[in-house]
Amino acid sequence: MERKGRVSGGLGRLLRGAGWTAAYLLGLAALVLAGAWVWWQPEPEARGTETNALWARHQWVGEAHSDAEYREFGGLLKQNRITDVFFHAGPFEADGTVPASKHRYARQLIAAMREYAPGVRAQAYLGQIRMVEGKGVIDLDDPAVRERVLKTDAAFLDLGFDGIHYDFEPIYPDDRAFMTLMDRTRELTRARGRLLSVALEQPTLFDALQPVYRALVPRTGPVHYPPRPTREFLRAIADRADQVAIMTYDVALPTRSLAGWHYARHTRATLELIGDRTTVFIGIPTYRPLMDWAEDLPVALRGVRRGVDQLDRPPRRPYGVGMYAGWTTDQGEWARYRSTWLPRTTESPAG
Repeated sequence: MERKGRVSGGLGRLLRGAGWTAAYLLGLAALVLAGAWVWWQPEPEARGTETNALWARHQWVGEAHSDAEYREFGGLLKQNRITDVFFHAGPFEADGTVPASKHRYARQLIAAMREYAPGVRAQAYLGQIRMVEGKGVIDLDDPAVRERVLKTDAAFLDLGFDGIHYDFEPIYPDDRAFMTLMDRTRELTRARGRLLSVALEQPTLFDALQPVYRALVPRTGPVHYPPRPTREFLRAIADRADQVAIMTYDVALPTRSLAGWHYARHTRATLELIGDRTTVFIGIPTYRPLMDWAEDLPVALRGVRRGVDQLDRPPRRPYGVGMYAGWTTDQGEWARYRSTWLPRTTESPAG
């Protein structure tokens, strides 16, 4: 009986300890949520910019369009002060090529952009799933593949595109092959007087965790090492690219204030880190993310503005937002974007 009493007492202490731990964690979570809610309440003071980007669907290069459709699209770009459009023109095949049949109407698109949206830069949006640990599609570690990628880039520049916009995923901060490709592509685009831009995942929260990830977590599979750029890697990319678009969306945080904090934090951190080196676009969503009750266009725009508010000074290079994506943005969302992001002095003619 004495032994049973000791066991029962030990179990009771264990349960009480677990209860106190759970209560502590719940209290901590409540404090975080309350703090985020209080932080979120003040209206941002900063307005947006007139340097903004849009990811556009593949049909613009792959299908025929009427003159009226081109004119309407050009009017939308001008009305919303879009300076750069990333027209989906790929993806790359595994060998680094893109079949001509995938972009048979690219010349017509470029001609229409020159007529109906002069000054707006049309960039070829090219990418693929990067092979990592034997899984993926395109092997950028293969020099022959990289050479074919460069030849494909040159072909798109020959069609009249104003730049090359890369979106290879995943890209890890020790990816020397990707950095080599960036160097070679920069040589190509600068020799042609064109742009090189790149889309990257949102930066790490803590660079110090990278060695832990590399040692303990695989890069493929359901649970994998997140492909986030470190500060050093992001600065190196910014020194090579004319524009860097940060794919800030897909937050997966459960409240609007936490999602807004995410956008504010990445806006401030990214602009402080590379805003003097290159043009930065903070990616914002108009599609329906996983937690669409918390993350949407108004939250993203408000969060970006809060991040700009936190800067000690404006970046030396242009910055703005990148709308993802053209095919998911309705007229109401465009109106919300104009009213909450574009500078108040901006007139927004219909075209």
